[in-house]
Amino acid sequence: MEYYDRIRQLRIQNNETQKEIAVLLQTSQQAYMKYEKGVNEMPIRRIIVLCRHYNVSADYLLGLIDEPKPLT
Repeated sequence: MEYYDRIRQLRIQNNETQKEIAVLLQTSQQAYMKYEKGVNEMPIRRIIVLCRHYNVSADYLLGLIDEPKPLT
């Protein structure tokens, strides 16, 4: 699974809107939408914010592993 699929999946599972996540990431909704569609690469600093927000490891968020592991 690609990371952009995973961030979309996590957002939907948590009943959050693209706008809410864009605010969290301090970016526009349009920019976040492009991350979710895989049009633009998400900067690492924003990946870190999402890992903390969802309490998942970067390996899970990036699609390297399939089981979510909480941050330690």
